[in-house]
Amino acid sequence: MSQRSTGHDSNYAIARIDLPDQLTHGWQVRLQRRSIKYAKFFSDSSFGGGQQAFENAVRYRDQLVLDLESESSGQVRICSRSSRNSSGVVGVSRISVTASTGSIYHFWQASWSPEPGKRCCVKFSIKRYGDNEAFELAVQARIEATNS
Repeated sequence: MSQRSTGHDSNYAIARIDLPDQLTHGWQVRLQRRSIKYAKFFSDSSFGGGQQAFENAVRYRDQLVLDLESESSGQVRICSRSSRNSSGVVGVSRISVTASTGSIYHFWQASWSPEPGKRCCVKFSIKRYGDNEAFELAVQARIEATNS
């Protein structure tokens, strides 16, 4: 399948809908970002056939993805605290490491995935920077890493 400007295959977020009993044939674009659902149907009859409907669906999807990415660029995603997230900021967590000597070191860590199957992280020592500054450095590192 061909790659589009979104970096996804041509059918990403697009599904074929054929319901002959209801005389419905076309392409459905469905995306969800931050709990908001986006959907639009491109009927074969309204767009002059299946191929034209598909091409319109792809253009709509690509523009929607670009719009959603530009709206969220530079924003830190805040989530509610859970046992899996000690900071309230996605990708930033407080880490404690016990050395072989028994000493315990505390860090704020920023982690991200620059590409599928690859993980990166950077740690900021609480002893060196203090709790608040180490946290702020981790948040800033995550923002810079995910925006590049």
